[in-house]
Amino acid sequence: MKYTQTTLDKIERVLDEAEYIVRYERGNFQSGYCILEQKKVVVLNKFLQLEGRINTLVDIIPQLKITPEALTPEVKKIYDDIIAMHHSVDN
Repeated sequence: MKYTQTTLDKIERVLDEAEYIVRYERGNFQSGYCILEQKKVVVLNKFLQLEGRINTLVDIIPQLKITPEALTPEVKKIYDDIIAMHHSVDN
């Protein structure tokens, strides 16, 4: 995976289509992020660099309640790639 702004934008589109809000804020996040599941908000430490933001979102997405069938085909492919990456790391 390339660590570019375009990659981050694509990953954020998955969350956008799944109706999650991504916010970058200051806070005491031990893991660098916080998930407010009931409000469908993901808050990342705003001081994370581009690579950290991408890696954190890739780690978070498999934990979220996302319905892949509700995503557009282009975004579903990105989602599927993230899930595949996550499974290959787990195994």
